[in-house]
Amino acid sequence: MTSVDQSKDTPEASPLFDGRDFRNALGNFGTGVTVITTIDQESRPYGVTVSSFNSVSLDPPLILWSQVRSAPSHQAFVEAPVFVVNILAESQKDLSNHFAKPSEDKFKGIAHHLSPQGIPILEGTLGHFVCAKEREVDGGDHLIFIGRVLSYSYNTSEHAAPLFFWKGKYHSAADHVT
Repeated sequence: MTSVDQSKDTPEASPLFDGRDFRNALGNFGTGVTVITTIDQESRPYGVTVSSFNSVSLDPPLILWSQVRSAPSHQAFVEAPVFVVNILAESQKDLSNHFAKPSEDKFKGIAHHLSPQGIPILEGTLGHFVCAKEREVDGGDHLIFIGRVLSYSYNTSEHAAPLFFWKGKYHSAADHVT
């Protein structure tokens, strides 16, 4: 087991983490995979692969996700009042990879329909949440978006399985069932 203690005696001291090693440590926490979608002020669609999705509150219904500030689509998400969280199924690795890379038109050839607010909802996912942005929270090199869920839909099949990301690779949730 690797152990790193970056604590300092003074609160003013800033720990110097090895970024790659810190990322490796974080990779030990497995997550589901989502694609967050929105539109900009000219109704151009944007989408980005995100594993930092989580529930926040049931009452009111709130969720959160975060995005690195240097992402090409970051400004569109900052300005957008509404976004959709699409939960990917284990068969959607290619879709995850597609939205993880910069592209002029990420929705070309991608099956989707629009929410009542005009936001793309991807086809074949395990579910989606249409959200109004409640607030943004500073998260260092990331910005944390908190959304109020306006509507949602999900797959009720017992055979539907999520796309799972752990230690830098995709996995099937079934891979980890004993």
